[in-house]
Amino acid sequence: MPLFGNTFSPKKTPPRKSASLSNLHNLDRSTREVELGLDYGTPSMNLAGQSLKFENGQWIAGGLISCHFVQDCGRNPLVTAGSVLPPETGISGGVDRREAQRLRRRNQQLEEENNLLRLKVDILLDMLSETTAESHLMEKELDELKSVSRRRK
Repeated sequence: MPLFGNTFSPKKTPPRKSASLSNLHNLDRSTREVELGLDYGTPSMNLAGQSLKFENGQWIAGGLISCHFVQDCGRNPLVTAGSVLPPETGISGGVDRREAQRLRRRNQQLEEENNLLRLKVDILLDMLSETTAESHLMEKELDELKSVSRRRK
């Protein structure tokens, strides 16, 4: 134990470094865009060969990426490496408008058929429950008639 002082004396912390040495945070947005070229345009991406663009709050299919390698493009004389085909072509896994319309009609037709089948199942279940109730009543009457006939004998 020390007689004249405290042994705990932490070292002085070094001063903190400035968060940013740049003065770009002082510039307004338009000046930053001009200086740094921050005008990116509309966001776009490619998923599974489909090109998508973000416009007016929705992702819109822009076209199909036909091929990724030059040797793949040699199989189709209509396309070149990295070319973008309009969605109407239907090449490379895309769905054109006529095909989409046909699929919508088929989907609606199947939904109507599904609703009709559900209705038929409901009617059949009602008929089954009615027949079951009638059979239970007939069994009850038959048991009563048997018991009455036994009493008479």
